[in-house]
Amino acid sequence: MSFEIDYARIRREEARLIILKALAEQTNESLSSSMLEKVLATYAIHEVRPWVHQQLEYLQTMDAIRVTLAGSVQIATLKDLGHRHLERHIAIEGVKRPSRSED
Repeated sequence: MSFEIDYARIRREEARLIILKALAEQTNESLSSSMLEKVLATYAIHEVRPWVHQQLEYLQTMDAIRVTLAGSVQIATLKDLGHRHLERHIAIEGVKRPSRSED
C-alpha cells in the first residue's frame, strides 16, 4: 500500500480553484491567460502559459468556464457551473473544493 502524495495533482486542483476565484472577482468575470499566469504566481504557482492553457482547457471541458481565443492568449470567462462550484452547491472533479465561508 502506497501513501505517496501526488503533488502535481494537488497543484493542478489548487490552480483550477484559484482561476475560478480570480474570474469571479472580475466585473466581467473574464481574464486573459497572461493575467492568470500572474494571479497564479502570487500563490507560488509559477507555470508557463501552455500549462495555464491546459488548466483552462480542463475547466472548459468540465463546463466551468468558456475559453475564447485571442491570438496566442486565451480569454477565460466564468460560467454557471463554475459559480456553483465556488458557492459549494456542486463539486467539480479535479478542482479543489473552496473553503466554507466564515459566517
